[in-house]
Amino acid sequence: MNSTAKILFALVAVLAIVAGAQLSKKHEVAKVATAPAAPTPAGAPAGPVEALYAQSMNDAAGKPQSLAQLKGKAVVVNFWAPWCGPCVQEMPELVELSRELVDKNIGVVGIGIDSPTNIAQFTDKYKISYPIYVAGMSGTDLSRQFGNTNGGLPFTVLIGADGKVKKTYLGRIKFAELRADLAAL
Repeated sequence: MNSTAKILFALVAVLAIVAGAQLSKKHEVAKVATAPAAPTPAGAPAGPVEALYAQSMNDAAGKPQSLAQLKGKAVVVNFWAPWCGPCVQEMPELVELSRELVDKNIGVVGIGIDSPTNIAQFTDKYKISYPIYVAGMSGTDLSRQFGNTNGGLPFTVLIGADGKVKKTYLGRIKFAELRADLAAL
């Protein structure tokens, strides 16, 4: 067998292996896709809002807070980080919005995705007046449960008093849009 035939034979063998692996993968995916969904374990949160309310996080001062205290009122939940430029840019408007909403039974909270020290320093420096909770990197996972598949920041969720997600916003908030959505509650 000459060298060209050997190379051709080796290429065909590699292609056969790759094709077999792809077929095997497709078969496994099909099995997973058709398998019935696993039941939610007893006591586990059924959706993202329930998962949020089931959390206990430290506030910026380091004191543990139950997020179940948010139940029963509409809330704007802003996932952010001190190193995120658009997050920092929208914070003064969120502070103003939180002041506007205080008498309307609508809360504004921030879920910080960074270390407790960085979040505490940031909130002290910029005088953030609405509640800030420290989630660390688990905050990214929590935001993904709300549909933030890429984990981008800032990410904001509008939850109605009924505990249902009304709208999500990826990127810097357009406050006119958010105010209109709040007025529609």
